[in-house]
Amino acid sequence: MIVRAPGKLVLSGAYAVLEGAPALVAAVDRYVIADPARPADLVTEEVQAAIDAGALDRAVWFDAAALRSAAASAPAAPAAGPSAPAAPPLEASRKLGLGSSAAILVATLAARAAARASTMAMAAAAAAAVGQPMPAWDTRALFLDALAAHRRAQGGGSGVDVAASVYGGVLCCKLGPGGELAVTPHALPGRLAVEVFASDASARTSDMLERVRALAASAPDAHRALLGAAAEGARAAVAAADVRALVAALDRQVDALAELGDRAGAPIVTPALRRLRPAAAAEGASLAPSGAGGGDVSIFVGAAPPSAAFLEAARASGLERVPMSLGAPGVHVLDAARPPHA
Repeated sequence: MIVRAPGKLVLSGAYAVLEGAPALVAAVDRYVIADPARPADLVTEEVQAAIDAGALDRAVWFDAAALRSAAASAPAAPAAGPSAPAAPPLEASRKLGLGSSAAILVATLAARAAARASTMAMAAAAAAAVGQPMPAWDTRALFLDALAAHRRAQGGGSGVDVAASVYGGVLCCKLGPGGELAVTPHALPGRLAVEVFASDASARTSDMLERVRALAASAPDAHRALLGAAAEGARAAVAAADVRALVAALDRQVDALAELGDRAGAPIVTPALRRLRPAAAAEGASLAPSGAGGGDVSIFVGAAPPSAAFLEAARASGLERVPMSLGAPGVHVLDAARPPHA
């Protein structure tokens, strides 16, 4: 039995979501796979936090290479037993910023729940009959367990990456005053083109957040004003009824986050993105960091895919196009006849 959980792409609301603004996040068709029959090669901090909290009895084997490598190809299905494939190649450990830590945690929780479910065989047979995978777990309970463990390991955070991995699709997420995360499906405007680029630069999200928090302490008025502007853009993105409105809302956020990063000494909008933004605008698109920024992944959002000229300029700036689709299903058990990355 193989369980897989999707990665995520933050489309809108980075940083501002922590102040109560809505964020848009999409599950992507790059997955962590987990096998509850095999012992873990590695226990992540998030998985250990779930074990410590009693939400998980033990770790399991996983492969997160598809979320840590820009290559379009993915590893083959794992085989049980001592002859199983070795760990992913070194280049597969490259961080892309697609929520691998959350997806590893969600896949592990789901894998153990599926393994414990006495009705798993009947559920799988019934699901196969209607062509829909049937989860062998309480989805809401899994989400809450994963959210708590992820926040404990990372010292906080919105949890939008956990939501995307559990529920899939495209979601609007909003933090409540008590830290609860409201999650609802969201329909993006029609005829929307989204292309994803990976950078040769990378930054730790925790470091970026720490610098922004330091700005809040040293210059609270500037911090409040800039996050307020980003929040206005985030709300406009949720309300956007067409591509042009969404592009404008994203540009407002990038403008605010670029200045926020400048003031905080955090490269939220990297030099490469700053150079390429005018070229994206000339094509009626927005080029924005996805999530905390500082490198990792960025998104080109417009009514049409980027031109060949833009792609060449992106390559020259160290940005590599990463094939993926938005709206992937949330964590699920794969049918034994299907390969893990089908």
